[in-house]
Amino acid sequence: MTAGVILTQRCPNMAQLCRIGIEYIGIDGNRPQRGREGLAMTASASGTPDYTMGFSEEFLDILKRCSAAIQAAHLLPHLKPGLRVLDCGCGPGSISVGLADAVAPGEMYGIDMEESQVEIAKSIAAAGGHDNAIFQVADVIDLPFEDNFFDVAHCHNLLTHVPDTQAALKEIMRVLKPGGIISAREMISGSSFTHPDLGAIHKSWDMLQDLLEADEGHPQMGRDLKNQFAQAGFAEPQATAAFESYSTPEEVVFIYGIAKQWFLTPEITEAAIKYGASTQQLCDALAVAYDRWKDHPGAFCAVAYGECIAHKPHP
Repeated sequence: MTAGVILTQRCPNMAQLCRIGIEYIGIDGNRPQRGREGLAMTASASGTPDYTMGFSEEFLDILKRCSAAIQAAHLLPHLKPGLRVLDCGCGPGSISVGLADAVAPGEMYGIDMEESQVEIAKSIAAAGGHDNAIFQVADVIDLPFEDNFFDVAHCHNLLTHVPDTQAALKEIMRVLKPGGIISAREMISGSSFTHPDLGAIHKSWDMLQDLLEADEGHPQMGRDLKNQFAQAGFAEPQATAAFESYSTPEEVVFIYGIAKQWFLTPEITEAAIKYGASTQQLCDALAVAYDRWKDHPGAFCAVAYGECIAHKPHP
């Protein structure tokens, strides 16, 4: 993969840098089928694309960006051996296997609607000897588990892409044991930034938000987690926030690659123009700005996340 394109669940999201799945441009360079209104999507009701997956050296380097130690740091203190954990929207399992380690010999179940990602997760778990990690294709709003089955449910950059947030949370509530923990970490697009702006780059974040909203997503979900948890009936929600930063030369190249090889490709720009989220003039200006940005000594990108932990009330 050459600074590949990353996404899980429903809608394109260039900021979703930590659920690593090469889903828009595969390792073999193939592009996926197209979803509703011209948007490339995965794990949606409108179809799941097939990809030729693999493990290039670059892909494995990207996977190292994702770990339970970083992306689920807010949850790890609540985990202990013997618990049963559900990872919703697990993608390729790079976070899931860390959760599995934290609860071993307890079981970690990872679910995702994209079969290719589940297959990658199985391969990663097998290669790492994570015998307690179980992966399967499933939908978070229709979980194939009995009531009161899990001690903990985790999701990272999932609720941003699920149109009916409450339906997902209520289904998670169903499968959690009384007293069980729910943990989520979701992007806050409006607080994320790419600097210096060079007169245009902030508009790429606006464009991203419009695309997410057009696909019934929630680009500011990280801000609303505590509220959503409370609405769903979870008890004592505790919210925190964090940034993921991209500043080293390698990270700058990574962000630039996402901008040029996914976000500003015809597949995405044509959809953005069709939705009214952009114009050809703006897309051209963004391409020029990112070309300048990658060589700027102050190039820096930061993606904002909201985090929240709560528990299922006892009867």
